[in-house]
Amino acid sequence: MAPINFLVDGARTDAPTLVFAHGAGMPMDAPYMNTVAQGLAQAGLRVVRFEFAYMAQRRTGGSKRPPPKMPLLQEEYHTALSALARDLGTDGPMVIGGKSMGGRVASLIADDLHAARRIRGVLCLGYPFHPQGKPDVLRVDHLEALLTPTLICQGTRDPFGTEADVATYPLSPQIEMAWFEDGDHDLKPRKRVTGLDHAAHLAQFCETAGSWVKERCAG
Repeated sequence: MAPINFLVDGARTDAPTLVFAHGAGMPMDAPYMNTVAQGLAQAGLRVVRFEFAYMAQRRTGGSKRPPPKMPLLQEEYHTALSALARDLGTDGPMVIGGKSMGGRVASLIADDLHAARRIRGVLCLGYPFHPQGKPDVLRVDHLEALLTPTLICQGTRDPFGTEADVATYPLSPQIEMAWFEDGDHDLKPRKRVTGLDHAAHLAQFCETAGSWVKERCAG
């Protein structure tokens, strides 16, 4: 595997560290990811981003292949955590997570890391509870028994899992849901419906998520 390149927002190595992976079609330095990472850093976190190999390969002229299967993505997330500890260091406590697919991968590897006291929790932004347009193809089995404290920030009209959808899932009591009114998969609301714009929801996400991560990492 090629060396892992990291993007870091927030300079303090002793601050709570959030490892934040990208979604299936969005590179780690997409404008949306920059906005979220910078907002979380302003909330007091050290935010570390990395790319899965299939996305990194696109930067060198590789084909736009879809993401590989979950087991390989989980392995790559573990590799990124090892490289982070080796190359950048992490003095403070850590939470892992990501946008959409990145958050899903983090949730799949979380319990072993939490049991080993390597992480304090998981943060998911727009969890893909099911593929778009396929509400019966659920990705929640592991979430029913998840032991790691987890925060999922979700738009109420997210096509990958609306508030009405999620209300029917038997999620672990360790999972907290933070709902963003009329938000889509990126938390973007319709201003004519809510009177809010996308920036307002993202700012609220950064405040909510930042506070939650710091609470998990306290002590």
